[in-house]
Amino acid sequence: MAKHDYDLFVIGAGSGGVRAARIAAGYGAKVGIAEEYRVGGTCVIRGCVPKKLLVYASRFRDEFEDAAGFGWNVGATTFDWPTLIANKDKEIARLEGLYKINLEKAGVEIHATRAVIEGPNAVRLEKTGRTITAGKILVATGGALALAEDSGKPIPGLEHVISSNEAFHLPKLPRSIVVYGGGYIAVEFAGIFRGLGSEVTIVYRRDKILRGFDEDMRTGLTEEYARRGIKIVTGRTIAGVEKVAGGLRAKLDDGSMIASEAVMFATGRAPHIKGLGLEKAGVEIAANGGIKVDTASRTTAADIYAVGDVTNRINLTPVAIREGHAFADSVFGKKPWATEYDMVPTAVFSTPEIGTVGLTEAEARDPAWIAAHHPKLAGLGGEIDLYKAAFRPMKGTISGRAERMLMKLIVDQKTDRVLGCHVLGPDAGEMVQMAAIAMRMGARKADFDATMALHPSAAEELVTMRSKWVPPAT
Repeated sequence: MAKHDYDLFVIGAGSGGVRAARIAAGYGAKVGIAEEYRVGGTCVIRGCVPKKLLVYASRFRDEFEDAAGFGWNVGATTFDWPTLIANKDKEIARLEGLYKINLEKAGVEIHATRAVIEGPNAVRLEKTGRTITAGKILVATGGALALAEDSGKPIPGLEHVISSNEAFHLPKLPRSIVVYGGGYIAVEFAGIFRGLGSEVTIVYRRDKILRGFDEDMRTGLTEEYARRGIKIVTGRTIAGVEKVAGGLRAKLDDGSMIASEAVMFATGRAPHIKGLGLEKAGVEIAANGGIKVDTASRTTAADIYAVGDVTNRINLTPVAIREGHAFADSVFGKKPWATEYDMVPTAVFSTPEIGTVGLTEAEARDPAWIAAHHPKLAGLGGEIDLYKAAFRPMKGTISGRAERMLMKLIVDQKTDRVLGCHVLGPDAGEMVQMAAIAMRMGARKADFDATMALHPSAAEELVTMRSKWVPPAT
């Protein structure tokens, strides 16, 4: 008789949990997975995938405008928000179905319910009240929306605002919207709404959007957003939201008011750990607010592991997938390996978009920071060389669009190793994904220089930048 109901029970059927469940089942483990909302998690259901579809929709305005310079007479255009949302919903439903099918094909039992930990090897399914046991438990519940201000105090009128969850299901496109926040979600939705025709204001408490990104990318996108008519208010917080005739009014902490049809809070997500029963099993929470884990994703409780955003390491879908795969290979496949975090590429799907991999300029100038956060890069940085290129993309020379592209390479002086690659402009994410391969392998600037350019392309600038950037005299 089996000692437990399952060899592995996964709480959360998002990217990391699904990958771990499928791989473990492939090794012969009996696997169960519980999901309280929809299979696919934040990324597939109400994150990366539907957002990218909306980004595509928002960029057609540029395409229609640019067509005239190439001899096309597009004529009058109209946009229908309900059509976009209906087609987006259809695609998300298709993807969710594929996730379920793939889990079932792997032999994973799906439980459509919230699950909480009852003890070291016990999980309770809330829908039925049944308690099941498992040899290993994997927590992969991702992140939950964080709408409150840093102080934790309730914001008056919070019931009137929407989050990114509701933004995907609005009955109509708002004529004007205030977006509160300055990270990925806020910046991307500001671009989406503006591209579709809304008047957009970003309110952000810091001095510049996209904290943590390279300063040149932050400045460049700020300038491009201003060119597109997006108003950015920095150094301010929203102290309250009130309903008025014709819409809403956001009150800022300096007493000023901004009227709009909608207000969206995009102040990030926090690890989704509330009410999971972690304390019953002795699972500790790390200083970053996520579940404390080691390099093998083990928590402080025996037989309990955690992957993805719930650990608050690097909160990106491919990272969660890699962590889930490493866990399953290591624990059930007896092929131990750990996820590496040194050269993780990422993109902001603004318009223009940002693609980045490696260190920012500020990080590369700080050897102590590198040693603390990227041990494999210890000894690098401090003295660096910068290479920059700023130009109008070829398409804009005929269309007349003033948007400029920016590329930046950060190179360690001692070793010539490329420590950072940052791109602002069309297809930035596609370029950086390929650059990440070379950089993970330790590519030097000389390797970039020795690579034949593909002409004419924007990406060729990455291998043709020869002159070190020198800051202008002040």
